[in-house]
Amino acid sequence: MKRHIPSTRALLVFDAVARHHGVSRAAEELCLTHSAVSQQLRLLETQIGVRLVQRSARGTTLTEAGRRYHGQIAGDLLRLQDHTLEAMARRTDGLRLIVGAVPVLAEGWLLPRLPGFTARQPGCSLHLQVFPTLLYMEDMPFDVGVQYDDAVWPGAEARPLMPEACVAVCAPGAAGRARMARGDFREARLLHLRTRLGAWEEWFAQAPAATQAPDNLVAGHRFDLFSMLLEAVRADLGVGLVPRYFVERALRSGELALACAHEAPSRRGYSVFVPPNRAADPLVTAFVEWICELPTA
Repeated sequence: MKRHIPSTRALLVFDAVARHHGVSRAAEELCLTHSAVSQQLRLLETQIGVRLVQRSARGTTLTEAGRRYHGQIAGDLLRLQDHTLEAMARRTDGLRLIVGAVPVLAEGWLLPRLPGFTARQPGCSLHLQVFPTLLYMEDMPFDVGVQYDDAVWPGAEARPLMPEACVAVCAPGAAGRARMARGDFREARLLHLRTRLGAWEEWFAQAPAATQAPDNLVAGHRFDLFSMLLEAVRADLGVGLVPRYFVERALRSGELALACAHEAPSRRGYSVFVPPNRAADPLVTAFVEWICELPTA
């Protein structure tokens, strides 16, 4: 069956013309002559049988069909480039390890410690990617995963890594900080992670020092990521409930302050996941051994 796929050269030329709204700047970007760009455009239009550009004395513009076609192929060209770069990264002159991790743990705990692993494996190229928390995938694209211990990865072996404990943090100059330190949160503006809307209720139930809670424990600003919530705390939008490891450095530096001294254990911890087809890989084994040796405090 014949494939109706234009040449990559023609598509790249068309993309450049569309982005620059004209032939001259596209030719400059691609290091081609004006006539070479025009020729590629004509070849593309001939192949697909549709007028893509409108030429006039004032320049070259896309037709309606051209705008629609460019919107469809622009993302495909970027994906083709990404796939090519990914294939180049698989060259046999080096080692590569793809680690999928829950973002909050990757940013607040794993990344600051990674130099210890790269020192052990200086030839390794490590690719740290998001391991979706609430998204099930039949075939995970990772060599090893670091996720909540109740994550679903069929067939993968899970090795416990560490528990999670959460603390209430606020800006150093937050109004009501002294009251919260005494356990009075009645006037506190609670900030919430969208996927943990019951976290404050659980925290207050475990916090003997926090004796006075707001009437509504789910009211307040909500955020998709802990990093967003933390920036809201820094901006003094309210008090946030976050994993202790995620704010340890900010607490030591004085950027943030504990609103209350209580530290509440979470119902979930973290585990390291290894799929069956990577269990015998020496690099995966080295990473798992290294990460499980790390102090969790």
